[in-house]
Amino acid sequence: MLHIRPVSDLRNKYPEIEDTVLKTKEPVFLTKNGYGSMVVMSLEQYSALTDGIELALDEADRAAAMSETRYTGDEVFARVRKNLHGQKAI
Repeated sequence: MLHIRPVSDLRNKYPEIEDTVLKTKEPVFLTKNGYGSMVVMSLEQYSALTDGIELALDEADRAAAMSETRYTGDEVFARVRKNLHGQKAI
């Protein structure tokens, strides 16, 4: 179930939002003037989202340290675009 609250609840009812986030282990979506504004989640939830990315970045850093090959931003994004469009990378 989505937990959607007005952003003013962050100030006025913080303990309720914290309780929801920690007990349900789900994020709370905050709105401002009827539009999505931000998401509140526990550190555990955030870690679950980012740990894989952090590991991949650490691995990329190690690989870069062992190689002298460097690519420009344009070269990297050209390879990504080709992969996304089903073409073989250079």
